[in-house]
Amino acid sequence: MNLSRPNSNEALQTKNRSRDVAPQSGICSRCIDGCKGNCDLFKSTFRGRDLLYPSPFGAITAGADKDYPVDYSHLNIMGYAIGAEGIEADPDHAVFPGVNTETWFGATEKVKMKLPIFTGALGSTDIARNNWEHFAIGAAITGISLVCGENVCGIDPELKLNKNGKVVESPEMKRRVEKYRQYWDRYGDILVQVNVEDTRLGVAEYVIEKLGVETIELKWGQGAKCIGGEIKVNTLERALELAKRGYIVTPDPTNKYNQKAFKDGAIKEFERHSRVGFLNQEEFMREVDRVRKLGAKRVTLKTGAYPMRELAMAIRWSSDAKIDLLTIDGAPGGTGMSPWRMMSEWGVPSIYLHSMAYELCLRLAKKGVWVPNIAFAGGFSSEDHIFKALALGAPYCKAVCMGRGLMIPGMVGKNIGLWLKGEDGGLPSTVSKYGTTKEEIFVVYEKLKETYGDEVDKFPLGAIGIYSASEKLRVGLQQLMAGSRKWRTHLITRNDLACLTQEAAEVTKIPYIMDAYRQDALEIIDA
Repeated sequence: MNLSRPNSNEALQTKNRSRDVAPQSGICSRCIDGCKGNCDLFKSTFRGRDLLYPSPFGAITAGADKDYPVDYSHLNIMGYAIGAEGIEADPDHAVFPGVNTETWFGATEKVKMKLPIFTGALGSTDIARNNWEHFAIGAAITGISLVCGENVCGIDPELKLNKNGKVVESPEMKRRVEKYRQYWDRYGDILVQVNVEDTRLGVAEYVIEKLGVETIELKWGQGAKCIGGEIKVNTLERALELAKRGYIVTPDPTNKYNQKAFKDGAIKEFERHSRVGFLNQEEFMREVDRVRKLGAKRVTLKTGAYPMRELAMAIRWSSDAKIDLLTIDGAPGGTGMSPWRMMSEWGVPSIYLHSMAYELCLRLAKKGVWVPNIAFAGGFSSEDHIFKALALGAPYCKAVCMGRGLMIPGMVGKNIGLWLKGEDGGLPSTVSKYGTTKEEIFVVYEKLKETYGDEVDKFPLGAIGIYSASEKLRVGLQQLMAGSRKWRTHLITRNDLACLTQEAAEVTKIPYIMDAYRQDALEIIDA
């Protein structure tokens, strides 16, 4: 099993000098006095806390590379040669383009999506802000939901508060909602997350009353980390402004020695952190009720890679509160804004957490208690991941949440637009071999033009990138579903999976591949 090295990683731009490394510590087996670097310990000697985060912070996405004992690759999808569900079972009707990939979520006011995917929370980070129009329009034209993450109002430089410290205007939040709604055709929805600081600032009140947002997502955590969200700022004035708004800012920008170190150039940036929340059932139920009374049509919940106890709280309390969607995010998760070692070593990995979730949902259902719609998150990027997640959590899992899997096409599409303008050396050969215009490069361009006409010429190319990548996911999912003889997503079951190892079977309670359909096979042989 290949586990992550604790003193050398591409995400931190560090490496070991020695060919051999002590497995647990990650220190070179021969550490020389006079070595010129560049392991974590070497670099942290003079850069200290800079080594907590992937770099360059805010300009990259990063996902932990720890290889867990069991993951989704240890599941294989079952394909069949008999039967068809959701369509007439004959070769002329049961063709894979006829597979319907739509899904829905919601306890009462349901949201339909053209694909069983939606974006991870894109909040106050530079990656989200700089690429928002690409992400938002891409999600809208694809027909999926978009999650606007925490702290967007809180870090808005043009934020206006009333005398009680509540939001009265946030141009950045307004921009984010309007960009999604610009091409929204009632498939999917924009979910606005709120954390401790957002609640104190009255973000839910603002987005519901002033911006017409219909879905609010309460935030317990995420798969990447067990602390609040963070960003970095590179001016003392900005750090002081965020501290004044009530955020935790480190190093303390009001400290005169830190101010001197910043002016000297030793401290180059400050970190803004959100507070951690504390779970209390009565307070949770009150908050759900409060948000609904504000006018939210739907209230969802996002929880992270906590132990089974907190997972049980999320599921049971979501059931009691009739939450519209519970997103369960497994480790390692992350988009590059989380402490690297925390991302690598904290939390319950996705397949373990999702297996726990199924067990708890099933137990709740057997008691005759309503089970909320759930979504799985944590490292998904391809159509087989979507199928496996839906199957592992069936019938409760309605969709998967994708972070980097949807962000990367948005950024690549954006960069193609820049390269077409001659920036950064122009088109690389990996792109130019397909053409030198956007119409030639993007295989979906004319398809979008059929729907949107000349309006497509105004689309940011990152949005077209997301649509294109999602089209690959859609068709790939159709092929997998047709192979399993399922023409509707809600017909996928746990029987459509088998485990490649006994350990995976023990974790997931999905049959080992040598046992899958064994009894059926023996009955045929013995008939």
